[in-house]
Amino acid sequence: MSALDAATWPELESARLLVVPLGATEQHGPHLPLGTDTEIAHALAERLATAVPGACLAPAVPYGASGEHQAFPGTLSIGVDATAHLLVELGRSATETFASVLFVCAHGGNAQPLADAVTQLCAEGRDVRAWSPRWSGDAHAGHLETSLMLAIAPQRVHLAHARAGNPAPLAELMPALRAEGVRAVSPSGVLGDPTLASAEHGRALLAAEEKRITRMVRQWLT
Repeated sequence: MSALDAATWPELESARLLVVPLGATEQHGPHLPLGTDTEIAHALAERLATAVPGACLAPAVPYGASGEHQAFPGTLSIGVDATAHLLVELGRSATETFASVLFVCAHGGNAQPLADAVTQLCAEGRDVRAWSPRWSGDAHAGHLETSLMLAIAPQRVHLAHARAGNPAPLAELMPALRAEGVRAVSPSGVLGDPTLASAEHGRALLAAEEKRITRMVRQWLT
């Protein structure tokens, strides 16, 4: 596994797959950093790049479509259209060097622009795919993401500030989220209960997802 930003160009001549972590810079409650989605995407992508020969880990893309979190300080969103355009151009450039490209996305708000970008790139004859984790749990900054961050970067988790937020299912909250943003349904920005989190649960989630994504990539490249 090579890290793209640490490699020289001769070291990349045998690389055939570029793995691109795709995250966001958005609030994750009073206890998690704004780079949570990017950290999670990077952790998964790094594990994959280590497990698959010929894979190279790209620097993470830390911005995406996060408009629903804009009411909270620090959130930086480039919107749906700009995210799709960025990923199309990035994919075009990457496939001039690498035979295949995989975007590993850990932010739900990027799902549509990522799908649109992959569709465009594939229509151009480029071998590009996307992967998003299949974890089930609370919607945002709750026990799921807090457990993952306890496993990945516990020093950046402030459990003393963790409080339960709105526990309603995401489907129930979606109309209000789209119309008014997250702050309208949760003043803390938390959708779920981070007080239930554990590093052990986070490690189990990462290990299971690593197996799924590695299996998919090996079948794809074979």
